[in-house]
Amino acid sequence: MLVEGYTTAAVDRKMLEATMTGLAAHLGLRAYAAPVIFAPGDAARADNQGFDAFLPLADSGISVYYWASARFVSVLLYTCAGFDEGAAIAYLRRAFGIDGEIASVSI
Repeated sequence: MLVEGYTTAAVDRKMLEATMTGLAAHLGLRAYAAPVIFAPGDAARADNQGFDAFLPLADSGISVYYWASARFVSVLLYTCAGFDEGAAIAYLRRAFGIDGEIASVSI
């Protein structure tokens, strides 16, 4: 499932770690390691600053991409385990402070 939207939340490493581990716990998905979070720094243009993050799950993973200048977040929840899509969207909406429309695609 892919969820995207514009965030009003203050996004930093600590927030991303809490959001990813919280989402996994909220959905009953099992993480087997801590999140890995990268920031491009000098390797990227100013408009591409933000974070790339990944939380490994026993049944696949959660990836988060955040562009600071646009305040845009893209979350990919990839798992073969069943989960409640509505609960995932509601959790991400609250965590990232997404007030407006979100894009959500499930395959």
